[in-house]
Amino acid sequence: MVAKILLFAALLYTSAITYFSLIVMDFKVSVGGFDPTDKMLHAGAYLFLACLWKLYFVFQKPDFKRYTSNLYWVAFACFVFGMLIEVLQGTLTSYRTPDWWDVVANSTGVVLAVLFFIVMAPTVKKVKQKVS
Repeated sequence: MVAKILLFAALLYTSAITYFSLIVMDFKVSVGGFDPTDKMLHAGAYLFLACLWKLYFVFQKPDFKRYTSNLYWVAFACFVFGMLIEVLQGTLTSYRTPDWWDVVANSTGVVLAVLFFIVMAPTVKKVKQKVS
């Protein structure tokens, strides 16, 4: 049951990132073309994206045998998704432009999620055992 809820949340959140990445955004604050607030939002959004997908796979599988390898696959998928979104912004829209700083910010969020799950693996395993 927990896995189904997490899958729904991860799919919904992935869809929301896609939608908000491809619509017109009227506000922008930047310093010399670099927007630190925007980059923090990117990092946070992708940290949460990677966390949701990793939690789904944690609760979907009955054991912890593939915890680390699965974590790296989730990270890779989130990284590719972030790059794809940037490409789509440049090809599908006339009002958005791809930004390599966004890719860096997205990747930073994913790396933070990976570090979190590596450090917290014993705790995640205990929580899973209590919930399952």
